[in-house]
Amino acid sequence: MSSESFAPARPKVYAHRGASATYAEHTRAAYLKAIADGADGVECDVHLTRDQHVVLLHDATLDRTSTGTGPVSERTLEELRSLDFSSWKGARIPDAYGGIAEQFLTLPELLDILREAGREIGLAIELKHPSPYQLKLEDRVLELLAGEGWTADDSRLGNIHISFMSFDTDSIQRLLETVPPEHVCQLVDNFTVQEIREGLGLGPITAGAVANVMRATQEEAERVLNEGEVGIAGPGIDYVREHALNVQRWLEAGRIFRVWTVDSENDVALCQGLGIHEITTNNPARVLAQLSVPST
Repeated sequence: MSSESFAPARPKVYAHRGASATYAEHTRAAYLKAIADGADGVECDVHLTRDQHVVLLHDATLDRTSTGTGPVSERTLEELRSLDFSSWKGARIPDAYGGIAEQFLTLPELLDILREAGREIGLAIELKHPSPYQLKLEDRVLELLAGEGWTADDSRLGNIHISFMSFDTDSIQRLLETVPPEHVCQLVDNFTVQEIREGLGLGPITAGAVANVMRATQEEAERVLNEGEVGIAGPGIDYVREHALNVQRWLEAGRIFRVWTVDSENDVALCQGLGIHEITTNNPARVLAQLSVPST
């Protein structure tokens, strides 16, 4: 990812959990497909296992994307490797992308895949909270990367340029103790109480309480971006639509914009028209194809 304050000729395209429209998210196949598709970078979410390994999963629990159940944090790496993280998607994986037992990835394994890309590539790491290990997650990720040869000043590891993201402002502050602001992304989301009720199956009182917490989180994230504590703004596409003034202000202040999750042609066109620097998408091949067509 570039740190210039102007928009590039086209937005850079980051593959959201790999090419997750095609293969199961966060799997070896999804990341190899993203590289083959020509993605400028890839995005991943990380959690800690019970034995303190950094693994690639979005959810705090195993139920949605594996044959297991329960919290990720209560399983060892060996236990996680015994589960199937790809068959739920129903996609046949080419032999070149590995068997079912090879699809689950740790962060070091993803780094190995990206080293073999044969070109410059970005890696956006989202640190997931709340975590039972709290800010030990940030410490462990930075320790692991330093052991691999990562340097904080330029946030590079060979051909890989690494940036860090979180919705949690405590996570952001811990990262900023080590990582320069231009490599740190404050994520911010847009939501409604109705969406919370429907998404989590909550009653009106509980949903209202959750909404208050999320609203406070959103306001704190906006403060971080307003005050320029980080160099990268990471709003969801709904937030971009609903908060045009914030978007304009942050763009004019020189924030690099990384917008998620941008899959439809209309949303890609919106981002391109606004001068968004980076698009995170489940379908990097399709988005790259749209961006390659000259506008008329």
